[in-house]
Amino acid sequence: MESLPLPQTRLLRTAIPGPRSATLHAERTRQVSSGFGVALPVFIDRAEGGILQDVDGNRIIDFASGIAVTSVGASNPLVQARVSDQLARFTHTCFMVTEYDSFTAVCEWLNTHTPGDFEKRTALFSTGAEAVENAIKIARAATGREKILVFDDAYHGRSLLTMAMTAKVNPYKTSFGPFPGEVHRAPMAAPLRWPGGAENATAEALAGVEAVLAAQGPETFAAMVIEPIQGEGGFIVPAPGFLAGLRGIAERHGIVFVLDEIQAGMGRTGRMFASEYEGVAGDLVVTGKALGGGLPLTAVTGRAELMNAVHSGGLGGTYAGNPLACAAALGVFEAFENGDLLAGALRIEDTVRRVLEPLVAEDSPIVDFRGRGAMLAIEFAAAGTASPRPLLAAAVAARCHAEGVLVLVCGTYGNVIRLLPPLVIGQDLLEDGLAVLVRAIAAVQAESTAGEFDGDSPVEGPTGHTTPDFEQNLRRFETAVCE
Repeated sequence: MESLPLPQTRLLRTAIPGPRSATLHAERTRQVSSGFGVALPVFIDRAEGGILQDVDGNRIIDFASGIAVTSVGASNPLVQARVSDQLARFTHTCFMVTEYDSFTAVCEWLNTHTPGDFEKRTALFSTGAEAVENAIKIARAATGREKILVFDDAYHGRSLLTMAMTAKVNPYKTSFGPFPGEVHRAPMAAPLRWPGGAENATAEALAGVEAVLAAQGPETFAAMVIEPIQGEGGFIVPAPGFLAGLRGIAERHGIVFVLDEIQAGMGRTGRMFASEYEGVAGDLVVTGKALGGGLPLTAVTGRAELMNAVHSGGLGGTYAGNPLACAAALGVFEAFENGDLLAGALRIEDTVRRVLEPLVAEDSPIVDFRGRGAMLAIEFAAAGTASPRPLLAAAVAARCHAEGVLVLVCGTYGNVIRLLPPLVIGQDLLEDGLAVLVRAIAAVQAESTAGEFDGDSPVEGPTGHTTPDFEQNLRRFETAVCE
């Protein structure tokens, strides 16, 4: 029997989490490794548009999209139809054993739409970390070099190599070393915290990149890997000209320029690829998350001569480009055809910017509003400084959760709230969620003025980054608010 459409309104029938979710969460703790965290301990029964409905009947506004995965909605009819048709025919053969044309069709679309005026090839995989690692394999095979250059505040995945590439220690790297070598880190032109001021960030950061390369020998680097907008690192938009400058450095030294568009790509920023804002094309571009519309699918797309430098059989994976995931991607591509989703991302930015950008002030703990399209964030720090306030961010997130709005905390310092609503979210629902967020900020600011957050300061991490255990802080405030 076909379900009725899920109402696109927030509704609280119980406290968050409700009793049924609490029961299921208790069972989870008995069955699932405690190594898995959770942003909001509710169990979802249905999802549609901008709403997540939990097992207690609460309707929660979704400002997370499964970490930028369900950009076209968690139950997009175009995706559902294609997956349903594929499911009726077969679920798997392994593309390296026997072939199916949906794999080729996904590769063709990516070759056509990924920036770069050159002949391209694509390889499909299952997870973001897997795709990033394969981009490194391709760059090494093509150049005969070993070293990799990455950047401050980067996030590239949870496998051993991508953990080495990731900057943030806790929770991603703590206790998991040693990590693979030949990964070197360069400065990121992050405007808010650049010591010489935002106006000098690009030139000085590029000089820093050249210094790192010179110290190691630029001829030893296979790849330079960067997110055009950093994700877990705090939704940092690099200073203007930085990406283009990196592109030039990579070309001069024969280094493969790799753009990690896993979170920022596939329409999230109002362009199909975030790098389009800077007019920069990667030699290799990594996509994922929203690519599969909720099914696990990632890709590396790049120059044909690089992609074909790997020996036959050197790329692959049992589930790489699974037919169900490829069918879902074709549904995602279809959903983008009329331009409404890209327009939706820009509409979301206009609305969120209008509401949140005025909160940035000299006497405010919100020191920055940044991002593009439907990839937006606010950063909490001591007023007048850039000293991070992770407990404030955690408390604001907890209040939003208690009121039925799902937001996520991120950032190297755990002091950033990121907004990743589905591109299909309705205007009324978006504005309701933002109103809840604004009220949460005001309440937490009042508590901060009253001394509730005295001592809110980051902890020095083992790499020199300040990396507080913000998940523990978030649990503390969620408990206080929900009880």
